[in-house]
Amino acid sequence: MTDVPSQEGRVALVTGANSGLGRHTAMALAARGARVLLACRDPGKAEAAAREIASLTGGAAEPVRLDLADLGSVRAAAAEAMDRAGGTLHILVNNAGIMANPHRVSADGHELQLATNHLGHAALTWLLMPALRASPGARVVTVSSGAHRGPGLDVADLDFERRPYDKWAAYNQSKLANLLFAFELDRRARAAGLDLVSAAAHPGMARTGLFTSSARAQGGRALVALTTIIARVACQPAAKGALPQLHAATMPGVQGGEYFGPGGFAETRGRPVLAECAPAARDEHLAARLWKETARLTGVIPAPA
Repeated sequence: MTDVPSQEGRVALVTGANSGLGRHTAMALAARGARVLLACRDPGKAEAAAREIASLTGGAAEPVRLDLADLGSVRAAAAEAMDRAGGTLHILVNNAGIMANPHRVSADGHELQLATNHLGHAALTWLLMPALRASPGARVVTVSSGAHRGPGLDVADLDFERRPYDKWAAYNQSKLANLLFAFELDRRARAAGLDLVSAAAHPGMARTGLFTSSARAQGGRALVALTTIIARVACQPAAKGALPQLHAATMPGVQGGEYFGPGGFAETRGRPVLAECAPAARDEHLAARLWKETARLTGVIPAPA
């Protein structure tokens, strides 16, 4: 993205930055002068990505170990990031995610897609709030998906303990939770008078490892091969899929509560524009209930309150 404004003197943290959308986001930020913390689950892949980004851009990239499905790891990563960044953080991109996995639970006993896509990111954001508060004009960008338009979100049963598990319903609710969280964070930041923008983005249909990882989790080489072919034909490159979140993270004039996606056919590809979201994503009562329940499930004090 050649029109990303200069990021000199700014510190950014991108989750899932060793591949796909996260890698391209981190690459673009580093190329424009930001110091980028690559928050990744696999230390080896994070180290390799840091070397690649530094080699290709001449920018600064540093790995931070983060397993979003382990709240102990989230706390440790937040502390490490705060220390590395010197207590200031200008950009947080909540990018990492998994999709449509068979039923599994996190280290803390939560449904894995909810834990990875929503709970871990919410906890990380709250824990990093002191560094975001210390950086005027800081931005938090939470990556959702068109799949947030699904059967909805049951705040009383986020972990599918009282209803049959459906991998796509779990993915849908995690992506709706991403939007509810982003918009509620914006409302609370405004109410607290913070100089902070909380926005959201989605990549449309982008060619990342998300599809093949999902197919691999469901088993079978044939499914992986078929998914790879479909992704090549139907999806835009990951570099283009990263444009909406880069726009939200860097472009002048972005307002809190805005949601960006591709402007082409059915929001599947194209340049970033303001995107449409399901009415449920703007439900303030639902967002407030999710905010409170997320705090209970993670054990992290929300910030701002």
